[in-house]
Amino acid sequence: MGQFFYLITSDYKNMDYKNKVHHLLRMKKSLPLQTSDDMMNTITTPLKRRNLADEVAGRLQELIGTGKYPVGAQLPTEPELMLQFGVGRSTVREAVRLLVTAGLVRVQQGLGTFVISQQPLSEPLAQRLNRAHFQELNEVRLLLEVKIAEKAALHRTKEDIVKMKGFLKQRAEFAKANNVDACMQADINFHSSIAEASQNSIMVDLYKTIATHLKQSFKERYADTGSFIESQQLHKSLLESIINKDSAQALLWATRISTHAK
Repeated sequence: MGQFFYLITSDYKNMDYKNKVHHLLRMKKSLPLQTSDDMMNTITTPLKRRNLADEVAGRLQELIGTGKYPVGAQLPTEPELMLQFGVGRSTVREAVRLLVTAGLVRVQQGLGTFVISQQPLSEPLAQRLNRAHFQELNEVRLLLEVKIAEKAALHRTKEDIVKMKGFLKQRAEFAKANNVDACMQADINFHSSIAEASQNSIMVDLYKTIATHLKQSFKERYADTGSFIESQQLHKSLLESIINKDSAQALLWATRISTHAK
């Protein structure tokens, strides 16, 4: 181990970029697996497999925010970040891209990546949703479903009705068969089709994005389809009010569904 760090600190700084890459990879291969793991663990805690690029970007953002890499400082090179976090080159590049998008760093071709701000301009929605609590996301979903239902009753088309009927039928069938995953997806599809009928593209995108992020949490909370069976009639009444273009009733039934879902 001591020899490894000597080679990095002594010879490494005098090498050009290409030789640095070969040197680091050669030294990594020459170390025992356990020693390599120990080395990485002293640098950072193990990363989750959920989304490595987001994880790496998050760790680097923390280091930038705490002043480890102040404004004007250069981030470690790609090979160094690969070793530090135990990830591949594509993951490192995607993480850097996320930092660039957030306005934290600037990539200068041939020179490296430099910190230009310690505060992100704005956090990407997908990244914000990844760290949101289930209750927060679910509340937003339920609020959206209520407003979406009201607007769908005003703007739905015959094609929208066909889609909604089809997904609601699937929801009932999968619920009776106790197929949790399929029932859950049919429920998401049903409400997504209502969102599309609202003719508000932003609501559609928001609802689908939030529903997708919630799906895994739903899987952990629903062991069977009992609650879906119980709420099937509420969903049927919601659909009837949308078909009848009764926005007040659609709002009422959507509210009852949201209350039942809490």
